[in-house]
Amino acid sequence: MSHDTAGVTKLPTGISGLDHITEGGLPRGRSTLVAGTAGSAKTVFATQFLAAGIEEFGEAGVFVTFEDGVDDIRRNMRGFGWDIEGWERDGKWAFVDASPHPDGGEVIVGEYDLGGLMARIRGAVERVGAKRVSLDSLNALFVQYREHALLRGEMFRITRLVKEMGVTVIFTGERREEYGEVSRHGLEEFVADNVVILRNLLMDERRRRTIELLKMRGAPHQRGEFPFTVTPDRGIVVVPISGIPLTQSSSTVRITSGSDELDRMCGGGFFRDSIILLSGATGTGKTLTVTQFLAGGVKKGERCLLFAFEESRDQLFRNAAAWGYDFAKMEEDGTLKVVNQYPHAMSMEDHLLMMRDTIRDFEPNRVAVDSLSALERVTSVRSFREFVIGLTSFLKQQETAGLFTSTTPSLLGGSSVTEKHISTLTDTIILLRYVETHGQMRRALTVLKMRGSAHEHDIREYTIDGTGMNLGEPFREISGILSGHLVQGEAEGSDSGPAAGG
Repeated sequence: MSHDTAGVTKLPTGISGLDHITEGGLPRGRSTLVAGTAGSAKTVFATQFLAAGIEEFGEAGVFVTFEDGVDDIRRNMRGFGWDIEGWERDGKWAFVDASPHPDGGEVIVGEYDLGGLMARIRGAVERVGAKRVSLDSLNALFVQYREHALLRGEMFRITRLVKEMGVTVIFTGERREEYGEVSRHGLEEFVADNVVILRNLLMDERRRRTIELLKMRGAPHQRGEFPFTVTPDRGIVVVPISGIPLTQSSSTVRITSGSDELDRMCGGGFFRDSIILLSGATGTGKTLTVTQFLAGGVKKGERCLLFAFEESRDQLFRNAAAWGYDFAKMEEDGTLKVVNQYPHAMSMEDHLLMMRDTIRDFEPNRVAVDSLSALERVTSVRSFREFVIGLTSFLKQQETAGLFTSTTPSLLGGSSVTEKHISTLTDTIILLRYVETHGQMRRALTVLKMRGSAHEHDIREYTIDGTGMNLGEPFREISGILSGHLVQGEAEGSDSGPAAGG
């Protein structure tokens, strides 16, 4: 299988997300350096390149190891579900073991060539009919062979050999730093047609993996760093955030918020594929609004999914019961699924993959995330924003409504950090605010934004009781509610009519 882009034939790698940012895969019949520091998943990449070739495209592969023993590779990669021994028995995978002798200590100096190694590679490629070859890692060669200028010439001969055989080859190389010289010895990148860099960054005491296509000679590809993760069942998964196309459809179908009065404020309810941000201080009723949103969907016969990152399952079910909603019965009927996860349990990339997989499996009509602020606190601004972009775009592609909550740091007025980062990604923003008047705390709700629809722009008072949220009349005697700087007295020119959405 191959794709032609700008005259260069691409070989799909089968590595999830990589073929998207490479715009079809790696150039067929060429060599690619995969460079990274220790722990950046270079060997996983080299192995998965061959494993995906066998599993998805029926293409045999040859793995040339200069460092790890063959048994170690078989054992270490078994955790990803790759049955290397089985593929060897079936004639789909062949090893060329060029790793140092267990006794060690051998260093080669002076004139030499790698003619014997090339003969072994040629023999293995011909024996299994390989289309892909991985060499891992060249750094071990530099340790054994001190004449680096001579070694560079031999590396050219190896890559030329496999290219003449019509094989696509990748080889791994080590880097000293995440940003700086491409490779430890400064030679490997000049041998390769393409260069892929894997990074394993330490940011705010948490690791973040990224992949960058530094060079793809004569072949179109996407530029910049893209996050990726390594999962036990899928290996490397690239998350092509900035490469997501804006091709989502836009529905005019309305769905209920779970509150008839809030539906009226929104001009008839939310759009079916819209993203709604619900912002408020602690105790203003965000989880209640989420509960009503889900219960409203279930009442209409829809399937609803809740990702909860702040409250336990028992807490959520107890609170819902207090407002008259039976989450346990909804789950038993298969119309509701609640997924509780501790924000620190995994990286943002892993959270995103888990949520996308759950959405694919459950196929909900609406999804709620309570709360985004809990996730934001455990990662960097960049990772968080990429996570939100990835999740919102996925929900829109699925034509699924998404309700996200965020917590403001102050009780009166102000906005949350979350709100500032994702407000442009949302279609609807609803603000819940406290109002302090005459020694009493009251609550206020307003629809700040509703893209593509007229909506009410009053700031209305609401109360919470055993039946849920009860929306009342607009505040007329107070201004400055959203800023938190209250002024008594009716504002001039107040208007309760609908406003066009932006």
